Amino acid sequence: MRILFIHPNYHSGGAEIAGDWPPAWAAYLTGALRQAGFDDIHFIDAMTTRMTDERLAERIAEIAPDIVGTTAITPAIYTAERVLKIARETAPQAVTLLGGVHGTFMYPQVLAEAPWIDAIVRGEGEEIMVAIARAVAEGRWAKDRAQIRGLAFLDGARVAATPAAPPIRDIDSIVADWSLLDWPRYNYIPLGVRVAIPNMARGCPFTCTFCSQWKFWRDYRVRDPKRVVDEIEGLMRDHGVGFFILADEEPTINRKKFVAFCEELIRRDLGILWGINTRVTDILRDEKLLPLYRKAGLVHVSLGTEAAAQLKLDLFNKETTVADNKRAIQLLRQAGIVVEAQFIVGLENETAETLEETYRMACDWKPDLANWSMYTPWPFSDLFRELGDKVEVFDYEKYNFVTPIMKPQAMERGELLDRVMNNYRRFYMKKALFSYPWAGSGARRRYLLGCLKAYMKAGFERTFYDLGKVAYWGPQSRKSVRFGFDASRRRAEDMPADWRAQPSRKRGLAEPAGLACGGGKAQMETGPDGAAAG
Repeated sequence: MRILFIHPNYHSGGAEIAGDWPPAWAAYLTGALRQAGFDDIHFIDAMTTRMTDERLAERIAEIAPDIVGTTAITPAIYTAERVLKIARETAPQAVTLLGGVHGTFMYPQVLAEAPWIDAIVRGEGEEIMVAIARAVAEGRWAKDRAQIRGLAFLDGARVAATPAAPPIRDIDSIVADWSLLDWPRYNYIPLGVRVAIPNMARGCPFTCTFCSQWKFWRDYRVRDPKRVVDEIEGLMRDHGVGFFILADEEPTINRKKFVAFCEELIRRDLGILWGINTRVTDILRDEKLLPLYRKAGLVHVSLGTEAAAQLKLDLFNKETTVADNKRAIQLLRQAGIVVEAQFIVGLENETAETLEETYRMACDWKPDLANWSMYTPWPFSDLFRELGDKVEVFDYEKYNFVTPIMKPQAMERGELLDRVMNNYRRFYMKKALFSYPWAGSGARRRYLLGCLKAYMKAGFERTFYDLGKVAYWGPQSRKSVRFGFDASRRRAEDMPADWRAQPSRKRGLAEPAGLACGGGKAQMETGPDGAAAG
């Protein structure tokens, strides 16, 4: 039996300005399938190769698969639906599958839009994918699909959903098959090396109102740090990887295991640089450990400072303060770690003054990098429902952090985009002239200059922030920007209430209480030595 995975060809000018990222989902599913005895597995990365629909149809016909699977985050959902329509037309005998966070929660709408999808895999996919492959191989898919947990599909005109599959308890049993990927394609522009995105944990113990990680993975589980380093060492040895970013939302939550991970990297002396996203509160907590983290190769930390105005921090259920954000950035820079501050802009109460305030805060805090992201209310998040009629755009292709989904009361979307671009221009002009060239020597300086190169490349190619697509050329064009929202898209009905997160108390987690990843009091419990339990 032949299985084909396809990564959809969706681009938005966001994180991809730093390079082409390897689709880890396909490697993890392939690892599980190979362990179960399925070896005829193929992969098409239509995104990295910018593959046209016509060429994709040709490749599907050449491979002649029995199963075609793809994935979709929210902005890629329409592209993923189109991928499976092409598969249905080209290989009508194949079972078509969609996985990923959007389909997990929005499956009634997705199946109504794309009835050619045979099933949606909801949540963690490895064990579900193996069950599907066995059913198809044994000729019992049509008869037994309702017995496979974690699926949604059309049963005639009715949308059917089987009970959720339990989270994979032994997370260390999940072994990715990275050989599936064509590694020379995955280049990290700031360093000019191959990049990987392994994960150390799945899930999150915190319940951010705007996030989906805790909902999708349903339980927080952390891998054995030595096994994670084994994986990284294998990526370096077998595939020439020279930089990695941990895919976890907040890998420092479990301090004990994160410290063990760093110590193992130091012990093996792998000499690889890497980056993470994490919480301001964790940096403050780990002030004395930051030199250890840097020694282990940690060179880039992206902090969810989110917003300069305290009122926005409160809206996102944060308990960090503006002063905490500034202190965390100072600590990281003192440790020789490149720090990136993340700002969320574009809420309904955004004004010219609040946007200017984020720029002043960035200048005052002195992060090495700053990123202004448009507020994007995931349609399956609690905050989306709370916003109600304030959300007017339901064209999910634009839910990409670079398109203004919310319209501020005080300005048009074109003005919002222009003021954000003005922040970028001023911030990076100062950095290019007065900071990066004089940032000492060694890895940190090379890294910063590489980041500047990535920004400049995306700017000249007009891929940054999708500026080319929306016809933004500077302040003179802010009134003529074309965001191209599809007005025919409508709000989905509330998602079925059949999906529950399972925060684990036995790992020593405090009760999640609507706190956000940029802050909050909840921490992993610590033992007498100050290390996190679990």
